[in-house]
Amino acid sequence: MIGDPKDSGERSLNSLDTVKDWTERVRRRVSGFVSFDGDNAATVVNNYDWTASMSVIDFLRDVGKHFPVNRMLARDTVKRRLESGISYTEFSYVLLQSMDFLSLHKEHGVTLQFGGSDQWGNITGGAELVRRAANGHAHAFATPLVTKADGTKYGKTEGGALWLDPEMMTPYAFHQFWLNVEDEKVVEMLRIFTFLSRDEIEDHEAQTAEKPFLRAAQKRLADEVTTLVHGAAETEQAKAAAAALFGGGDLHALSASTLAAALSETGTASAKRDDLPSVVDLFVEAGLAKSKGEARRTVSEGGAYLNNTRIEDPDLVPTEGDLLGGSWLVLRRGKKNFAGVQVS
Repeated sequence: MIGDPKDSGERSLNSLDTVKDWTERVRRRVSGFVSFDGDNAATVVNNYDWTASMSVIDFLRDVGKHFPVNRMLARDTVKRRLESGISYTEFSYVLLQSMDFLSLHKEHGVTLQFGGSDQWGNITGGAELVRRAANGHAHAFATPLVTKADGTKYGKTEGGALWLDPEMMTPYAFHQFWLNVEDEKVVEMLRIFTFLSRDEIEDHEAQTAEKPFLRAAQKRLADEVTTLVHGAAETEQAKAAAAALFGGGDLHALSASTLAAALSETGTASAKRDDLPSVVDLFVEAGLAKSKGEARRTVSEGGAYLNNTRIEDPDLVPTEGDLLGGSWLVLRRGKKNFAGVQVS
């Protein structure tokens, strides 16, 4: 409900119901990677449980008293935001996250908080609060942020966020993300996100240096991480969809859901089942050609495809039998430019 300060400006505040929904979604995603049963069971807690009933007086006395303002002003993000403006809400965020650490320490015996290096100030603030307010010992553990080749981070705000929830990012798009990792970063990603052996990773490192065009490391990375997050079956569907869309597989073998997911990542157009236009019109509507004249030239030059079959007649009108999964047409121009048409 309150986010930590970011360089670009104030965050938009969300309603309690929205945050509750997000909380449950996060729990479902986390449950795929940790166990909630057994001797070493994970526990999910919600900091709203110990902040909602706390009075302002108690918060200022029990938490705020331990935070010198000069130290809060010295935080990098706060210093950068002072000129452009920062609300008291975001300025005080470090107190909230520190209180979380204190509460977890008191109620669950937590002594270690882990996070990305951008959270270092918040985490150490919590460790210090545990020492000051509870006379306890707590520790901070941070790792460098995973960044793109240009040094920028992946994130919701910065763009390029990688979602684990298939409703927010399809397994096909997830697989494609890893396939498109830069050569400069792919070996680092293999080390961070897979359980491959050191020998296997070094072998991929050599292949990337000697034959980068094979993209062997990217393919292995995409398969490993997609299987970890979505399962082996979804990985195979994503690979089959990519092969089929780029002309190397059978589009008819794809399930309707996989086809829809894959095409949702491309340009799409819509058409009525009882009034299907010609392929030339569809190429224009789907954004594969700027004009009918350009679409006709593409057909005459042999670069236009319908469901991976080369189009010979520019006046061809698709039929019911051409529909994939009962409602899709796949148009392709050349080897890599394709789009979907959803027929309703």
